[in-house]
Amino acid sequence: MLLLTKIFDFETAHAIDGYNGLCKNIHGHSYELHVTVGSIVNENAFLPAPGFLLDFKDLKTIVQKAVVDLFDHKLVLSHNYIAQHPEVLEQENLVSWDAEPTAENLLLFIKWAIQDELPTDMKLVELRLYETKNSYATWKEEVEVYQGDIW
Repeated sequence: MLLLTKIFDFETAHAIDGYNGLCKNIHGHSYELHVTVGSIVNENAFLPAPGFLLDFKDLKTIVQKAVVDLFDHKLVLSHNYIAQHPEVLEQENLVSWDAEPTAENLLLFIKWAIQDELPTDMKLVELRLYETKNSYATWKEEVEVYQGDIW
């Protein structure tokens, strides 16, 4: 199997409802998202022309549209948070969510948003979302055995 990873950056603010720590307040992160996709290949031969699994430009287009454009320079808050702080409705860059906008929930959303946009021969393998340079959450596809060229 060959894997490709592309890295994306976006700036997003959020607050976590029901949390009794600093993250209950609106604050922002410079997120760094690593998207890894893969495909099963014949490892005993070079790839046929054009010689790559997926053009990095095409992966960028998918993730930019489904993720970065949605979250970059936006304020993401849960419906619960908004109900308790209706003044935030005045924000023109507000994204209202069913869930708390934690790194874990962002990763699940990102997975759902891009997995079906990939070419059929490509599989979303891993997502890694950094909130800071030292703190990140990871989602990985759980596949134990690859048989032939079927996932």
